[in-house]
Amino acid sequence: MLQNKPMFILLVLGLTAVSQVADAKVLRDPTLPGQGYVTVSSNSERADSLVLNSIVNSAKPHAVINNKIVFVGDRIDGIRIEYIGKSYVNLSDGRKLKLFQSITER
Repeated sequence: MLQNKPMFILLVLGLTAVSQVADAKVLRDPTLPGQGYVTVSSNSERADSLVLNSIVNSAKPHAVINNKIVFVGDRIDGIRIEYIGKSYVNLSDGRKLKLFQSITER
């Protein structure tokens, strides 16, 4: 009986380990978006993502768009800067980027 006891213990431990592995679920990363979440990126989203950060009105006015300093005639993401006003910038594609009202009231 003593000779079979270690084999019995090893067998029980082995079966326990195998059953735990079989029952273990793959843990899902909690930082991932939920199932069905789809990301779509296109060039139109990139073009729409121009952000007017600030405007400096001086002898040669310039603006900061997407954290880059630009002057009239410069291009950013392929779009030409047409005009830099006191609180807005006109772009060659017809858009007008405006500063937030709280920035212009200071």
